[in-house]
Amino acid sequence: MIDDRMRAKLEGMAERHAELNERLCDPGLAGRREEFLRVSREQSDLSELVSQWGRYQKMELELAEAEEMLGDSDEELRELARGEVAQLRKELDELTRKINLLLLPGDPNDKKNIILEIRAGTGGEEAALFAAELFRMYARFAERQRWKLEIMNRSESATGGLKEVIALIEGTAVFSHLKFESGVHRVQRVPATESQGRIHTSAATVAVLPEAEDVEIHIDDKDLKIDVMRAGGPGGQSVNTTDSAVRITHLPTNLVVICQDEKSQHKNKAKALKVLKSRLLELEQSRQHQERSAQRRSLVGSGDRSEKIRTYNFPQDRVTDHRIKRTWHNLDGVMDGMLSEIVEALRTHHQAQLLAGDDL
Repeated sequence: MIDDRMRAKLEGMAERHAELNERLCDPGLAGRREEFLRVSREQSDLSELVSQWGRYQKMELELAEAEEMLGDSDEELRELARGEVAQLRKELDELTRKINLLLLPGDPNDKKNIILEIRAGTGGEEAALFAAELFRMYARFAERQRWKLEIMNRSESATGGLKEVIALIEGTAVFSHLKFESGVHRVQRVPATESQGRIHTSAATVAVLPEAEDVEIHIDDKDLKIDVMRAGGPGGQSVNTTDSAVRITHLPTNLVVICQDEKSQHKNKAKALKVLKSRLLELEQSRQHQERSAQRRSLVGSGDRSEKIRTYNFPQDRVTDHRIKRTWHNLDGVMDGMLSEIVEALRTHHQAQLLAGDDL
């Protein structure tokens, strides 16, 4: 149940939510873009919590009425009241848990779009083929979620796999769903080129970066070195004959981004800048995170890409996530984008860690 201190906090948040609603009704606010976005974001962040708090208060009144009926002289009425009291107390306990979760410090990136980066790791051509399958898995998951996926850049291998692919995924709270996918993904299977039938182990790395907003990352033109070149790889009639590919080097950090997927140099430059901003945002957030917790524990969502997070074992038809020590036996479905069960298991585990007060 909710104690007096938490009750006062929730009342304050409800008052703040009402105040923000009034500010959003101000016609002049729409002309002040940054302020409007900040107010809208804060109002949206509080909406679910205020809604659950309203439900809790209503349920409290219903519980008080049901408990009052326990003293009625009619035995049949008392029996009905006992059942209602038990049910309401159970629902209030569950609602209290939801409110506690909503009161936890939120990840400011959760509602953002993402930059998805997949690169072939150890394993040669087999790793490149696996990287392509991972990309298809996330693309199918995005399709199931009704998200929009746009390829920013890709580099294909000789056998049709992917050495690297970078994509923007836009939709509702994309980062909150996929932020635990960063890391090393390992595959165990018999490659098509293996004549002895031996199982090989290959790997690909996945990075999930929150898309940086313009107000978060400012890049000075003097810090950029921009080169144009002819695009490589398969493409249309003009892709290999015009200087449409763009390489941007951020001089202070030596980060390099190459985009060549579009025939237009301007479009490739815009895409490259979007990727660069997201990488710079991740660098800054990682620096701040390390400063806050230099000795923090390794757990779900650490984003350490050197860490093996998941194994896809084809001969045994299983997917194992090593961070939460859980295994699923629907490998074909998972590779076809049926990731919801895994995603929810990771999010639930993360919430449990937060409620337990573990250092993140």
